[in-house]
Amino acid sequence: MPVNDNRSTTREQFKKAKNQDEKKPQERIKWDVRLFPIWLRLIVLFVALIGVLLTGAVVGYSVVGKGKMADALKMETWAHIHDLVVKEK
Repeated sequence: MPVNDNRSTTREQFKKAKNQDEKKPQERIKWDVRLFPIWLRLIVLFVALIGVLLTGAVVGYSVVGKGKMADALKMETWAHIHDLVVKEK
């Protein structure tokens, strides 16, 4: 046995209320200022790129190449690698 109280709405009343809600223009939020500026994005990207390159060099030299981890960041190591790659005849 259904209970009818004064708070319940009929199907027609619900549809009418829904149609009235749809007719209201939806407000869009317009952002005037970026939350994360482009120049800061570029700096973060550059720092992340340098970090990844250094991590790759350390892992490649120490794990794959069986060298010491600290030697991967020394300038003498890179000069030696450069001399091996670019041999003068």
